[in-house]
Amino acid sequence: MPYMNIKSLSLNAFEQWLVNNSVKPYRATQIFKWIYKHQTDDFQAMTDISLSLRHKLAEHFIISSIIPAHVQTSTDGSKKYAFRLYDDHYVESVMIPERNHYTLCISSQVGCAQGCAFCLTAKQGFSRNLTHDEIVAQVQMVMRDLEGNNLPLKNIVLMGMGEPLANYQNVVKAIDILINSTYGFQFSTRKVTLSTCGIVPNMVKFSQDSPVQLAVSLNATDNQTRDMLMPINRTYPIEQLLSTCRNYPLRPGRRITIEYVLIKHINDGIKHAKKLCELLRGVYSKINLIPYNPHLKSKFERPDDSSIETFQNILIKNNYTAIIRQSKGSDISAACGQLSSEM
Repeated sequence: MPYMNIKSLSLNAFEQWLVNNSVKPYRATQIFKWIYKHQTDDFQAMTDISLSLRHKLAEHFIISSIIPAHVQTSTDGSKKYAFRLYDDHYVESVMIPERNHYTLCISSQVGCAQGCAFCLTAKQGFSRNLTHDEIVAQVQMVMRDLEGNNLPLKNIVLMGMGEPLANYQNVVKAIDILINSTYGFQFSTRKVTLSTCGIVPNMVKFSQDSPVQLAVSLNATDNQTRDMLMPINRTYPIEQLLSTCRNYPLRPGRRITIEYVLIKHINDGIKHAKKLCELLRGVYSKINLIPYNPHLKSKFERPDDSSIETFQNILIKNNYTAIIRQSKGSDISAACGQLSSEM
């Protein structure tokens, strides 16, 4: 009899399995606490579960994991993990040291189908969606690596390989486990961020299904440029995307993060900064300016520092919160737009 991965089940599905096997359904929460909160991969370690139930679980299930095949450390302290999946595909995650904590950037797909012109992940195309447990496992494995470290892992960003909203159900399930206070990791909903290229219908749905933060990758101030940089714009143009952002139901004290990758001579001029100010009127937002991170498969270039600072100052003078994000891990191809699963 083939074993089933217990992590592939939702809590409700596992409760039903227990009932079908004459076990009280409340045991499901206990077992999930062991798997996620205590991070055990051995049923026999679940000491508040009867021995007979532990044996039954071991007869039917495995507790899957993913394997860190390669780990690289940057000179700035960032770490890039290449995880090997069960089918020998790879995904990458990046752990970034901040002042008093770590941020982890995780992937939601093997490759990506969105075809953004500046992104290395897009160059490899799309292979498959990650399952919800593969998404969560990236967090689990990094947390294990951090055991004994003085700094905690506080922030999770779904900003790695793939478009999260194109893998909607698995991503929502994974987020629920990350923020779940009963059996999950209990990350604050303020500390989990999903970044999207702008799949408008799923943005609307996501606002109803998940309480975490939203970031939108804009990267241009006119449709012609954004069509060239981000093909998704041909389906959901800037006007429709920003209208959705204006009407996005935000919790008190929250803002949408607008991500803007600055590319030399493409979208980094004074006219672009002024147009961005106009476009974002009425969008309760903050702006992350990300100087482009070059890679070998791209023709684009990073703007010079004076252009980046001028762009930021125009936004600030127009009363926007605009932060220049200094990308970390570029020496190991771990910066924004540099991830790839091609080993």
